[in-house]
Amino acid sequence: MRIFLFSLLFATSLFAKIEIAAAYPYIGELTKTIAKGKANVVVLSRGDWDPHFVVPKPSLVSKLRNADLLILNGASLEIGWLPPLISSAHNAKIQKGAKGYLELSDYVKLKDIPGEVDRSMGHVHEEGNPHFALDPHNMIPLAEVIMLTLALHDEANYSYYKKNFEAFKEHWQKKLRNYDAKMKKCKGMKVVQYHELFNYFLRHYGIQSIDNLEPIPGIKPNTKHALKLINEITDEDVKLILQDVYHEHKTANFIAQKTGAKVVELPHDIGAIKGTQTLEKFFDTLVGRVCN
Repeated sequence: MRIFLFSLLFATSLFAKIEIAAAYPYIGELTKTIAKGKANVVVLSRGDWDPHFVVPKPSLVSKLRNADLLILNGASLEIGWLPPLISSAHNAKIQKGAKGYLELSDYVKLKDIPGEVDRSMGHVHEEGNPHFALDPHNMIPLAEVIMLTLALHDEANYSYYKKNFEAFKEHWQKKLRNYDAKMKKCKGMKVVQYHELFNYFLRHYGIQSIDNLEPIPGIKPNTKHALKLINEITDEDVKLILQDVYHEHKTANFIAQKTGAKVVELPHDIGAIKGTQTLEKFFDTLVGRVCN
């Protein structure tokens, strides 16, 4: 009887899936691509939500309570909603510093790091700009970090995760060559964006963001700043105003009417707008709308 129970427990542990909580859809997509059937992945937010302000619903606590691994963006992007959920979950596995806690920002060279931070600067991230996932060239290193973390939790399936990663890497390198070729014609272009959301993408492709609709990060546009932008857009011959889905659209449309610049709505994560339900379609849309 003991032998039977031991065999049953061993078999159960051998085939048990890793329970993973991903902060955002892009993280969930990368994780599923690498883990495939070896993990159950739940995503804590939606792609059309403001990533800074996810509503910390009680249902999210239960998802974290059962997680073996929590993967978040980091660089304080989740600071406004995730810490209280982690605390309420009472799950030692996913506390900061634990084996089951992974901040992807630790493995990316962050940009826009401020020298000093105070309240007058608005919603500025002390570590640097947290929106590094908008650069498609960051997907391969992020996928590799996830692969290695999965292997750390499940050493027996390292070769499986490695194989899936290599397949993704080969496919994504082809996509990057395609994106890079398409974006060449837009190098040197000038744009205005609502929030400093697309900096990593724009800089990688040599596109200059001359200003933001926000006068300072996290502060809504005002009339004085809008008039300043109208003059800047006219003087600099700016053709595009990059609008995300979760900020108001009224200001961008008003400035576009006054200047002739075109408002382009861009996704910031998978599922942010229609037709962006996969990582590939998300970046296809981002590239296609900025440089068509």
